[in-house]
Amino acid sequence: MKFKCQQQELSAAINMVTKAVSSKTTLPILSGIYFEAKDNQLRLIGNDLNLSIETFMDASIEKEGSTVIPARLFSELIRKLPNAEIEFEVNETNVVSIHCMESSFKLVGLPGNEYPELPEIDDKNSFLMDKELFSNMIRQTHFAISQDESRPILTGALLEIENGKFNMVAIDGFRMAIKRAIVKTELSKKAVVPGRTLSEINKILSQMDQKGDLRISFDDKQVLFSMNKFKVYSRLLAGEFINYNQILPNEYKALAYVSTDEFLTSIDRSFLMARENKNIAIKLEVKDDFIRISSNSEMGSSIEKVKIKLEGQDLEIGFNPKYLIDALKIIDSENIKMEFINNVSPCIIRPDDSDNYTYLVLPCRISK
Repeated sequence: MKFKCQQQELSAAINMVTKAVSSKTTLPILSGIYFEAKDNQLRLIGNDLNLSIETFMDASIEKEGSTVIPARLFSELIRKLPNAEIEFEVNETNVVSIHCMESSFKLVGLPGNEYPELPEIDDKNSFLMDKELFSNMIRQTHFAISQDESRPILTGALLEIENGKFNMVAIDGFRMAIKRAIVKTELSKKAVVPGRTLSEINKILSQMDQKGDLRISFDDKQVLFSMNKFKVYSRLLAGEFINYNQILPNEYKALAYVSTDEFLTSIDRSFLMARENKNIAIKLEVKDDFIRISSNSEMGSSIEKVKIKLEGQDLEIGFNPKYLIDALKIIDSENIKMEFINNVSPCIIRPDDSDNYTYLVLPCRISK
């Protein structure tokens, strides 16, 4: 195996696939990056058996072949080389010789034919979606994915496609985020994708300059996200996701319209005082034309007033301010509407100009 490529392109490709390389594995070959030189392209794969990332880059191939190179050492080495052409040669015993300008290195690799094969997923169960829209769906739901491993199904987000409607849903037991979109597909499918997978895909998409469509393909156990020169394979989470429609209230007793930015900055300031208290909570008094936001701790207290338009009854309710801040930061609309039933029922927050996003948050007890 022998090829030449540019340092910057190789470093970017390595950085992408190493996100799927396991630092703790009982299989030594999975701690490396798979390289295949063929048809003037270099194929790189990182794989931990739950998540796999594959990418392609241009290279000048003199001799085709494959090998596996230790990821940690190799990625550090390539990153520190000058921005110039790099020459690689791999001998029969998988010793990798690397030359860049006046620098030369040798690394001991592993046989490429021992690397696990990537799964095959039929394109029949697939649909296309604008990459920026999908990235935004992740951004507006990912923070509500649970980190609690005792409920594994909630450590992922539900992807639900039916009748051309695509929903992404995340629940962590205290809040729920739902983002909706329209897609051109007749596919009907439900799948729970690990939060880690969605996070890595979002990082990759955010680093891509070009616009275009992302292809999403499913089978019963795997999902594949592909676009241009990258592919991300992931195992799906097994089990039944919560029936989120049953959680959503179908009525409210009070409806408040408020400026997103004004509410966010006021909550953020109140959080400074609230986090000094062991019982992190702020109180909202929804009355007349204002929301009065108050917080107390041993260090002091704070009061904020934000102008609103209120329809319905007055209300006093407590919240963990972080749960409000997380949602307000990612809502793009100038104003939001908040739906309340009472001080012990969930609050629903939506953009006031769209029904494509819903955020549910549970209240918490506030000290008198």
